[in-house]
Amino acid sequence: MISTKVNIAGVELKNPVMTASGTFGSGREYSEFIDINRLGAVVVKGVADKPWNGNISPRIAEVYGGMLNSVGLQNPGVEYFIKEDIPFLRQFDTKVIVNVCGHTIEEYINVVKALNGQDVDLLELNISCPNVAEGGMAFGTEPSMVEKVVSEVKKYADKPLIVKLSPNVTDIVLIAKAAENGGADALSLINTLTGMKIDIYRRKTVLANKIGGMSGPAVKPVAVRMVYQVSKAVKLPIIGMGGISNGEDAVEFIMAGATGISVGTANFANPFATMEVIDGIENYMKKYDVSDISDIRGIIE
Repeated sequence: MISTKVNIAGVELKNPVMTASGTFGSGREYSEFIDINRLGAVVVKGVADKPWNGNISPRIAEVYGGMLNSVGLQNPGVEYFIKEDIPFLRQFDTKVIVNVCGHTIEEYINVVKALNGQDVDLLELNISCPNVAEGGMAFGTEPSMVEKVVSEVKKYADKPLIVKLSPNVTDIVLIAKAAENGGADALSLINTLTGMKIDIYRRKTVLANKIGGMSGPAVKPVAVRMVYQVSKAVKLPIIGMGGISNGEDAVEFIMAGATGISVGTANFANPFATMEVIDGIENYMKKYDVSDISDIRGIIE
């Protein structure tokens, strides 16, 4: 008998497999393909305090080893999420994690306040959002700003707070420690790397926004390295993501120090990806006599 149970900030998940925010919506479309009950958690698309239109099209581009997106966190807002999405998700035996986005600290706090008392399990703070008050620089790229936004939001949260880290920084460990100092209960990483694609025949960028976030298999080695470094530097549970498409990928992140893992871009190419990752982890554990998933967590010194 094997155990795939994991604990993220006091919340027990039946297995470490989650969806990455922005790649699964609220699960409605995927519920036609997979058994959502089997997931450790569903991490929903970013939720803001009011509806966001997102960026203009084209805002998705395929690239070698993955994709670029500049969707811009389009979402219908927290009131819609509470009314429509929470009841839908609560039909399933899985944990619900809400990705919280905002342009200012006040906007983050508005979302968190609205979610207080609601039937969700954890919050994930998206600090890769552009900080409008500071001229558009992402909240998550400067350690003092990271600590400030996390500590301010934490004051109002009645659920454990996961902080999602941007890889577009000089030193991911400094950012992780700043989030920990600010009161984060867990960390998730990595968010997308910034990238660009040019159509040489039209002599224009493929994305209307010029620059987008790159995700998919090509970013995995960067993500594994960052998870490994952060796991050695902080005492918080880590949710690893970036290019995971099968069980072997997931095990790699767990050995690097991740407690949980999220499947993102793979969902677009293969709607069954999360189920295959769950099966793959279990098959690996059985084949190599791993009775508890914690036995392989962080084993790379």
